[in-house]
Amino acid sequence: MDVWLLQHSYLLDAGEDVYETKTIGIYSTQEKALEAVGRLRETEGFSRYPEDFYIDRYELDADNWTEGFVTP
Repeated sequence: MDVWLLQHSYLLDAGEDVYETKTIGIYSTQEKALEAVGRLRETEGFSRYPEDFYIDRYELDADNWTEGFVTP
């Protein structure tokens, strides 16, 4: 089973490459996530960055990140 993660992320400081990211919610379908974007796009704060919503599909009960990571 897949779920859809909705986040909003925008650049705070281009010189430092710093982003502000908010997790909005997790939805059972992509359509429901898109409906949430439609509801939020015009609200305070989000309306300043209406194109900065991101929807990602995740498989439930699965490792969705397996590569490890390196800290600079």
